[in-house]
Amino acid sequence: MFSPYYAWARRRGPADPENHCALNVALYGERARRWAMTERGRGAIARSDQRFAVGPSHLAWDGRELNIEINEVTVPWPLPLRGKVRVVPTALNAIAFTLDARGRHRWQPIAPCCRVSVDFDHPDLHWRGDGYFDLNHGDAPLERDFQSWQWSRAATRTGTAISYDTIARAGGDRTIALHVDPDARLEHVTPLADAPLRKTLWRVDRSARADADAPVRVVSTLEDAPFYARSHLAARVRGEDVSVMHESLSLDRFQMPIVQAMLPFRMPRW
Repeated sequence: MFSPYYAWARRRGPADPENHCALNVALYGERARRWAMTERGRGAIARSDQRFAVGPSHLAWDGRELNIEINEVTVPWPLPLRGKVRVVPTALNAIAFTLDARGRHRWQPIAPCCRVSVDFDHPDLHWRGDGYFDLNHGDAPLERDFQSWQWSRAATRTGTAISYDTIARAGGDRTIALHVDPDARLEHVTPLADAPLRKTLWRVDRSARADADAPVRVVSTLEDAPFYARSHLAARVRGEDVSVMHESLSLDRFQMPIVQAMLPFRMPRW
């Protein structure tokens, strides 16, 4: 949905989304920091109910777990990025939430609680831990209906806490606050206090939902782009000190011509 090639194609008329597919892989850490997001056309994809292939990489679902085989080349330096990611949900959710008043945009936390194993050959990297898997889909470009959003997810002792705040262009801003336990019981909860955070180096606004009686701290900014930031936060959520994954998206920034011109440097097309 952030493809500059897809945006350019839409300006000429109806565009085929399956002609603009990519697998985005981002690794962060002291031993390896790699990024790949190579767009490929319709001829490089194949899909079925259980499998989706994009070029040399693919995702496969067997009814119990999602296996992701990654075979990509990084940018800006062309290095191999090869490995496997195994996602085993402990909770599956079939409910999708509407994000806008017209019902054109939907979000579904498919596996809000899951275990993840990561095994890479290039670079040599192995990890086991807690994970999350969700889906955004819609019937219109995001930048047409939204100005920005803030999203966060934290693993707690009792499940997963998720906050999703959207600012719409036509009004009707929304806040979704959820708690999902490992048995997939989903509960709407009262949104926590909104805590402003320091802006990124690209001056993208950030804020996060957390308990009002404790500060929210930016542990690290994992991704700092002209229109998007991914951050690791430390916060207190419903009385529990937790590690939080956080995303900020500015769609006003995204649709600026200069930003669109910059995107191909991070997202080549083969």
